[in-house]
Formats: sequence, structure tokens, C-alpha cells
Amino acid sequence: MTPALRTGLAIAERLFTDLATTTSDPPGVTRASFGEGEQQAHRLIAKAAREIGMEVEWDAIGTLRAVLPGRDRSLPAVVIGSHLDSVPHGGNFDGAAGVIMGIAATAALAAQGYAPQRDLLVLGIRAEEMCWFPAHYLGSRALFGQLPAEAPDALRRADTGQSLAEHMNALGLDPSSIRERRALLDPARIACFIEPHIEQGPVLVETGMPIAIVTGIRGSLRYPRASVAGEHAHAGAVPRSHRRDAALAGVALLAALDERWAALEGNGADLVCTAGILSTDPVHHTPTKVPGLLRFSLDIRSEDAALLAELDRWLHAEAARIGANRGVSFDFGPPTHAAPALMDADLRLRLHAAARHLGIPAMEMASGAGHDCATFAGLGIPSAMLFLRNRNGSHNPDEAMEIEDFAAGLAVLTTTLEELLA
Repeated sequence: MTPALRTGLAIAERLFTDLATTTSDPPGVTRASFGEGEQQAHRLIAKAAREIGMEVEWDAIGTLRAVLPGRDRSLPAVVIGSHLDSVPHGGNFDGAAGVIMGIAATAALAAQGYAPQRDLLVLGIRAEEMCWFPAHYLGSRALFGQLPAEAPDALRRADTGQSLAEHMNALGLDPSSIRERRALLDPARIACFIEPHIEQGPVLVETGMPIAIVTGIRGSLRYPRASVAGEHAHAGAVPRSHRRDAALAGVALLAALDERWAALEGNGADLVCTAGILSTDPVHHTPTKVPGLLRFSLDIRSEDAALLAELDRWLHAEAARIGANRGVSFDFGPPTHAAPALMDADLRLRLHAAARHLGIPAMEMASGAGHDCATFAGLGIPSAMLFLRNRNGSHNPDEAMEIEDFAAGLAVLTTTLEELLA
């Protein structure tokens, strides 16, 4: 590792320690969206950015912008970024590792006297975790004026019950920019966007790779409040032919979905399916009653938008068939869909070339989780993601990214930036 990279890595290690200490909420850390923990994280990153000579500001919605000025500031900027909020009692690396890597890479470039031709912009994006406010990619969509005008007053934080506008006002921010759907960043002023992030599954650990270059972010087909309505009945007195069992009907649909998933995956499709909620009605359920109501959720993800659309049609047809056979009715409720986002081929090639040049093993993989990078890619901005090996998954206090793997990602990113900023 070069002295310049060691300089950047030392800053990163200090920031990780300071973040863990400052936002500690045993077990783990808590950095609530538009809350004190997220605010503390922004202040720590801003201080480190100023210390290495970056220009620092916050925009109307609280996005942290740290800039290493280029020689020609009329050129579109290269942007590195991620989010700084966390789930309650989460790990220290989800989101924060990407912002810190942007600062560390800037420090490494500055330490070697590199003078970029164009601006390098590092973003600390607000409110990526949906557990606080019920809107995906809230901060990055707000950055480009993509949230509904009513969002500041309609969205309420899960723990406080207060509106997004109330939380923003408490921090001295301006919710009117969201109400007016004003874009605070111009996509035409962004040359490309790269989001480093810990992997949130076991693939890199199992394959022994320190980093991965993401092929795309899976889109989602989500039904968070689906249900099956049948008829409550006596468990011993009603024969099978007269039952309208909501639980067995719901299980039949999930079993059929699992079989279809296996067949599609066997043919090479990119697909994951989850029923995260499955419950009978607690007001009525008992071991001696046939359940007349089942509530469930579905979360189906793929890089292939056409596959998601086809599976949605199949799902409704299969539910209608099962419903007719079992005398029940399915109601999928309002959907919350997110489109897939494919990563830029040229940026992926550049990241691979940097890894090969440095002798760092790297693989390709899809991202099953959603990320702010999807917002940038969806606007036509060339985008890429760099995954870092991380044991124990994410959204839990046991996230375990090793600093050696962060260093590998930092070397690949810095080498790539030297080309992109030239």
C-alpha cells in the first residue's frame, strides 16, 4: 500500500471508531433518518472533509456535499456517495462505509498531490433506510425533486409519529424544496456516480473474495399488506369439503411461488422471493378454529423488469385459481414497486481493470438490496457499485467488515478515480 493510501486508510479507521462511539445505541448503533444520530454522523464526516481541504456544505434537504475542486469546474463532477442513517441498533458500516471511502479516497489523492481536472464530489445522502419513513430512496429521490409534493406532510417517522417536515424543520432544513419538487442536483452536471457499500449477504465471505463489482440493483415487486379471506369455522365439526381455510390457501400460493422460483432460477433467471409476514388474525385465531383470515407480505426481486412483470401476472392468476378451488379470496393490497437499475458497463470495466492492475481478486454479482445508486442510474447517470466483504449480513449490530477488505476497495476506487478525474 502506498503512503497516500495509508493516509486515507488512517482517516477511515478514525472515522469508523468515532462513528461507532458517537452513535452507539447498544446493541449496535442507531442513526435515525433526520434524527440526532444521522446528524452526528454528518458532522463527523464534514469535519474530516474540511481537514483534508474539501469544500463542505449542506443543501436544503440536508445532503452533505464535500468537494475536491477540479481545475475546470465547468465540467460535470465525478460523484461518490452513500447514506449515513442506519436501522435501529444496526451495524456501523451499512451506508457509512461508502461515504467514508469517498473521503478516504479524496485524502489519498490529495496526499499524493493529485490535481483533478474535474470536481470530485462526495455525498452523504439522507434517509435511505425505509424503517424510519415509508418511502424508498427518500433522500436521493428528494435530491432530484422526485418525491411527491405531499411527502413532507404525509410521511411520518415510525418511532416519533412526527412528519418529515417537522423533523426537517427541527434541523433547520427546508421541506419546501420537496413540496415544490425542486431538483437540488442536475443530472447533466454529474459525469458518473459510484457507491461503495458492504455486501449484505454471504456471497463474498463464501467465495473468499474481498470485493465485488455489482452488475445491477434488483428491482422489487412488493405487496406489504396482502391477505386471504375465507371463513372461520369449528376445527372439529367442519369437514374438508366445507372449509374455506385462509391459511391453507395462502400456504398453497406460497408453495406454488416457491416451485416457480426454483424452475426460473434453474433456467438462469435472477430472482429472490420472500414472504416476510405470515399471520392469522390474533383477534380470532385459536388452535380449535379454522382460520378465516391470513395476512402476508411478498417481496419479489430481480434485475429483469420483464420477469417481474410476468411473475406479477402469474401471481394474480394463480391466486384466482387457488381462490376458486378453496372458496377464498385474495387481496394483494396496494403495491410498492421499484424498477431494476443496471450498472454502467464502462464503469464496471474500469473497476475490474483497476482490481486486476492491483492484483486484488474481484467478482461480479447482483445487489439484492436497494441502494441510492438506483436513483442515479434511473436518471441515466452512469452508475456503479463496489461491494466490500462483510460477515454476518447487515441491519444488525454484528456487521463485520474487515479493514483489510475496505483497504482493497479503497485502492480499487482510488485507482479508478485517477482515470475518471483526468
